[in-house]
Amino acid sequence: MIIDVHTHVLLPEVEQAVSGQPGHAGHRALDARRNGEESLRVSGRMVAERLDRLTEVGARLADMDAAGVDVQVVSPSPSHYHYWAGPGLAAYAHRLANEGVAAHCSRAPDRLRGLGLVPLQHPELAVELLDHALSLGLLGAEISSHAPGRELSDPAYKPLWERAAATGAVLFLHPFGCTLDERLDRWYLSNIVGQPTENAVALSHLVFSGVLDRHPGLRVVAAHGGGYLPTHLGRADHGWRVRPEARGCAEPPSSYLRRLWFDSLVHDPAVLRHLVGAVGADRVLLGSDHPFDMGSEDPVDALRAAGLAPDALAAIGGGNAAALFDLTNHASKE
Repeated sequence: MIIDVHTHVLLPEVEQAVSGQPGHAGHRALDARRNGEESLRVSGRMVAERLDRLTEVGARLADMDAAGVDVQVVSPSPSHYHYWAGPGLAAYAHRLANEGVAAHCSRAPDRLRGLGLVPLQHPELAVELLDHALSLGLLGAEISSHAPGRELSDPAYKPLWERAAATGAVLFLHPFGCTLDERLDRWYLSNIVGQPTENAVALSHLVFSGVLDRHPGLRVVAAHGGGYLPTHLGRADHGWRVRPEARGCAEPPSSYLRRLWFDSLVHDPAVLRHLVGAVGADRVLLGSDHPFDMGSEDPVDALRAAGLAPDALAAIGGGNAAALFDLTNHASKE
């Protein structure tokens, strides 16, 4: 069974709910400043051209069949985070997102499973929204690399980590935007460089702060192969050894990567081999970012191109995801 854990759905009802609300215009202006006008125009055309693949189950299943994928784990487009929203609007919008993903997946329950959203900007609501997602049959929640004024190391997230660990909910770490702002507003650097940077920073906060020491049962999957962190483990470990302020975690940082999971979307066979060597073949899951243009149209072929051993291919292609998401007896190819 081939399982793709990094795929997205667009939910117009979420955007309708936040449109015109206080703070929305400022959010759009910040997005424009960080990405640049040219990239926003190109992204708009790209989404319009792929709208059916982002919203219609039939088009999604056709893509899956063409790529040889049996099951997709579907998460909301990261554009739906809306971490600028106040408590009431955030709770409403994220409930809509959870319900929208659940409804989308219910149209092909043997082949689609989903993740919801939680409002990281309001930690006091995060557990409630995670429980809401789980009550709809979703497998966990997608989160960004940070919220305004809060990193993932923030103690305010302790109840969320505790609840996710206790329920077995999977948290899919997928950045949206980058805090480097105008430095990345040309040549689509906001995504090309910004996304792997945000991944590395967010994972470093989880590792160096001791979050993974305090919550060993936490299940976190990092998109984009974890960004730059897995390729620079030597520097992380060296800093931990020589700098006392870097010892917020009990063990060298590299050891914690084997407590996390990573998708395979790194766009380079050599980098994928390095990722597998750094974290273990049992910690990598197939990911495509379907159907966005920064994803892979043929994730299975991309995995095979890495030249891994057959047992590693089987594990990454679906075995690891089946175990992590408890899908072993759930899905079968139609």
